[in-house]
Amino acid sequence: MKKTILTLVAAAALHTASAQNSAVTNAILYQRQGTLDKARVEIDKAAMNEKTQGKAKTWYTRGEIYEGIVASPIYGKSLPVMEGTKTAFESYSKALSLDGKDGEFGKQAAAKLDGLYGLALNAGVESYNSKDFAKAIDSYRMAQEIRPQDTTAYLYAAYAAEANQDFGGAKEMYGKLQGIGYKTPQMYGRLLQIARQEKDDAAAMKVVQDALVAYPTNKGFMLEELNMYLSAGRGKEALEKIDRAIAADPTNANLYAVKGGILDQDKQPALALAAYKKAVEVEPANFEANFNLGIYNYNKAAELYTKASKMTLAEYQKSGKKYEADGKKYFQDSLPYFEKALEVQPDDRATISALQKAYLRVGRTADSQRMSAKLDSMK
Repeated sequence: MKKTILTLVAAAALHTASAQNSAVTNAILYQRQGTLDKARVEIDKAAMNEKTQGKAKTWYTRGEIYEGIVASPIYGKSLPVMEGTKTAFESYSKALSLDGKDGEFGKQAAAKLDGLYGLALNAGVESYNSKDFAKAIDSYRMAQEIRPQDTTAYLYAAYAAEANQDFGGAKEMYGKLQGIGYKTPQMYGRLLQIARQEKDDAAAMKVVQDALVAYPTNKGFMLEELNMYLSAGRGKEALEKIDRAIAADPTNANLYAVKGGILDQDKQPALALAAYKKAVEVEPANFEANFNLGIYNYNKAAELYTKASKMTLAEYQKSGKKYEADGKKYFQDSLPYFEKALEVQPDDRATISALQKAYLRVGRTADSQRMSAKLDSMK
């Protein structure tokens, strides 16, 4: 009696196991027949059953079926691309974890995962083109999981996050790129743009400084850093930055002109004059340098005339005429620079006004009146 009972129990156990395995077998048969909807039902049963859910074959088969559904023009309509791709990814990953990379199904799952990267990436591109940026980011994140060292999915995710005005998400993606050793001037440029959109000056400065560590001779980043120092009123500190930028770009006349302006503010007129002259030497039509050279000579003339006007009669008779003569010479020296500046910017009121006064001081009355008329016409 006992022997009969044991035999019946064994037979029942065998029947149960067979029934459980049949779900996987049925799924494979339906898959081969091309009826992927039925295959999906069967393999989902197997994935939920405690007897088959621990087998690599179950999960590998499930991955194949869901990948096939995504690619099918018929069955693909019943399942969103993202959902199907995600299920296939999770299934192959499960098969690989159960079987290991050297197991029968583990090896095949690893190869399938590699191919699944393209599906995830393309799904992201499709969503991006449809302006469903959040959905695109989900797809790109999956692609990142499949190939953690591939930069494309991170870049695309960053672009999608920016398009979605999700600057935090974009910075996260750019941060991950840097974490895997990726860097380009364009990436730093995008991070700088984000910092500016967020009106975060400290973050913008950090981006530029990081960019200059990566690209120490990049002219664009040098100028960005220089402008930040100037905007913050840190002129003296900017001088060192300017000299470094000049060394990298010695034909940039604007750098010399800016240097002259800083030195001017720092009460170093001789050095400022040298910088302005260098700017004009490099670029004869540089407005800033020409105007400031004109102003330099104009101010020197004005100082001499002011000194002469404050002299006593005895002092004036002794050296007043000399001061005025020297002053007139400085006014004369200012004219070519102002005239060149006006040639470059014909409607600059400050230049026209300075010329009107300088012409009058050197006796060119008609030219002075011409500048006055020009000013009047601009009111």
